[in-house]
Amino acid sequence: MTPPETTRPKLTVLLAGPRGFCAGVDRAIRIVEEALRRHGAPVYVRHEIVHNRHVVEALRARGAVFVKELDEIPDDGRPVVFSAHGVPKSVPAEALRRRMFTLDATCPLVTKVHREAERHHAAGRHVLLIGHAGHPEVVGTMGQLPPGAVTLVEDAEAARTVQPPPGMALAWTTQTTLSVDDTAEAVAVLRARFPAIAGPAKEDICYATSNRQAAVKAIVAEGAAMVVVVGAPNSSNSVRLAEVARRAGAADAFLVQRGADLDHARLDGIGTVGLTAGASAPEALVEEVLARLRTRFEVTLREVVVAEERIAFRLPAPLLAAE
Repeated sequence: MTPPETTRPKLTVLLAGPRGFCAGVDRAIRIVEEALRRHGAPVYVRHEIVHNRHVVEALRARGAVFVKELDEIPDDGRPVVFSAHGVPKSVPAEALRRRMFTLDATCPLVTKVHREAERHHAAGRHVLLIGHAGHPEVVGTMGQLPPGAVTLVEDAEAARTVQPPPGMALAWTTQTTLSVDDTAEAVAVLRARFPAIAGPAKEDICYATSNRQAAVKAIVAEGAAMVVVVGAPNSSNSVRLAEVARRAGAADAFLVQRGADLDHARLDGIGTVGLTAGASAPEALVEEVLARLRTRFEVTLREVVVAEERIAFRLPAPLLAAE
């Protein structure tokens, strides 16, 4: 039962803006939805289309079938979607060999990193990729080049000790969902050690990641003693938001996947809390968290906006063609 407002403790919620879906995630989800609309179920999706359980389960309920690898998909001519994180070149090559009908939902900003890595390789440079081992985006980027052409650098500490192949020109690139500050530190180390190292013309960390991290810093600066991040534990950009909040001065920051996951007791004694969402978390889950807070607290909501996002990405050509 919700207590009457007169007995509820007051809580100010600073809502970070922007938050939640980015253009790449929105495009990836629309690709699966449009494929289901045009072709019916099943539509196969290699890996989670985006790192959010709520999104994945909603698409599964409509007929999407999520698989780990292409060998789980029968040769039945049904659409096959590659996730927003990107895939190694071996995956579309195998799909082509099997004459699969594929739809590439790779975020265009991830594709940009792939093309950068290819250009550096073609120019004879060894690529140092700043990113997290095992993340699908990193696996996809490393898989654009032959084995041994890329060395993974996970952080500034690794940048201080990495030993690239001797005598080769170097270039660096990054995963798109990293901490802006951590990445800058790693890049500074690499530039100090290898002054001739080449880099991207524009940073690879995507606009959405940068904006969401800036918004988190802003809500902490506005007085949020604690920050709640709506996002999945396997979502790199969501995990980074919690890290950014703590480094910005929040006493605590943690992830919840939806409203029911929020433990009210963690907010006892807190007057102002920040609320944000990772780039793969829908706004409906933010609303769930707010509804959960209102069952315990008298909530005053204030939005702190640091940027307006108007970017949108086109769907693949097969989904744009007239029916």
